[in-house]
Amino acid sequence: MTDHDRKLSTFPAFFNVAGQKVAVFGNGDEAFAKTRLLANTAAAITVFADAPDAAFAAYLQKNGIATVFAAYEPGQLDGATLVFAATGETDQDARIVTDARAARIPANAVDQPDYCDFLTPALVNRAPVAVAIGTEGAGPVLAQMIRARIDQMLSPSLGTLAQLAESYRGAVDNVLPRGATRRSFWRNFFSGRVRDAVEKRDLAAAQQAATQLLHGTGKAEGYVWLVGAGPGAEDLLTLRAQRVLMEADVILYDALVPETIVDMGRRDAERIPVGKRKGCHSKSQDEINDLIVELARRGRRVVRLKSGDPLIYGRAAEEMAALRDAGIGHEIVPGITSAFAAAADFGLPLTLRGVAASLVFTTGHDLKGKVLPDWAKLAVSGATIAVYMGRTVAASVAGRLMEAGLASDTAVAIVENASRPDRMQLHCTLRELPGIEHLSELTGPVMVIIGDAVAGANFERSTPLSAAIEQFAAA
Repeated sequence: MTDHDRKLSTFPAFFNVAGQKVAVFGNGDEAFAKTRLLANTAAAITVFADAPDAAFAAYLQKNGIATVFAAYEPGQLDGATLVFAATGETDQDARIVTDARAARIPANAVDQPDYCDFLTPALVNRAPVAVAIGTEGAGPVLAQMIRARIDQMLSPSLGTLAQLAESYRGAVDNVLPRGATRRSFWRNFFSGRVRDAVEKRDLAAAQQAATQLLHGTGKAEGYVWLVGAGPGAEDLLTLRAQRVLMEADVILYDALVPETIVDMGRRDAERIPVGKRKGCHSKSQDEINDLIVELARRGRRVVRLKSGDPLIYGRAAEEMAALRDAGIGHEIVPGITSAFAAAADFGLPLTLRGVAASLVFTTGHDLKGKVLPDWAKLAVSGATIAVYMGRTVAASVAGRLMEAGLASDTAVAIVENASRPDRMQLHCTLRELPGIEHLSELTGPVMVIIGDAVAGANFERSTPLSAAIEQFAAA
């Protein structure tokens, strides 16, 4: 049997409990947990507990939950819509469920599958939106882990947006015909200016945008996100980046962004590779700027996806200038820059009390000129230097830094494909660094970190540069 052939033994459904009596039986943690879960709803909760634990009793009192301080009797089930048996006593819970079933009331006994007419899911609450995750009892901890991930991905304002949508539903039904027109309205409602205004907690602007959209006066406006994809590992992508990828109509991505991250976008989103890899530019920066502006002017919502962080060697300034000149709304979604990922791979403190109090980001090309840049002096005074795209300029970097007075035995950490499973970690001294230029096998992005703080890195999973050169030469 394949994964697709498997069938659920339970049917997922939502009970309407608003104003309905839901009975919880128990004194301890299990009853407490069920009561907290029910508190997410508008149910009329009634707890039957003859001797509730102190914390449970305090919670019931603080939240004004109806409590009957009495031992179980069948008459307590009268009028209930749902029943939770959570006394912690197997026989007592089974009796409660048996009595509830006789009264045709769905019941649930904690940790007793044979006495459960329904199962309680892990719940993500964005009322009136709810996401329920169940594993049919096979893995409650797994359900909680999934819940935590979904909870992070969904915007906190999603419930407010859904409530606003509910207030417009009647008007939409009266004004717009069924079918594609109505579906288009709702798609624009949940992903356009209305949603953006709700995210900013500007409900007046959200209502204005919704009304304009309804009556056809709100032209679909494009929007652009300049998004940092991070160093390449999928789980280092920020939650905000994941959300906007799911909202984009078009994704323009650089060559260094892995396909697995590009594929996090909507299935029907258009994907356009725009190159921007050293020595292989499929589009010039001006062409990219023009394309972003053109797409946004056509009402498209665009993600410009860049490796690392957009504001660190990501050409974001030029793209933002083009968008400002065109009057197109945009925002930056930061990403984890490769220097941080490379340092994490080595367990390397980029700043270290008493050793390195400052950090310099550079591409190394600054060291090719006749005049040393000001930051070269910082290197001599103890700053940590993070060199992006450092393989082909390693000799220049090393030579000019030693010329500036940096000790030739200063420690150097080198990472290709930082954060990724296929990363390669090397280490050497500043004097040995030019040797990396001979390693043409390093085809991925290379980060070079130089400074006294590097000596404190963990080199257990790192190879000496000299050994790597010999290994590749022998191969």
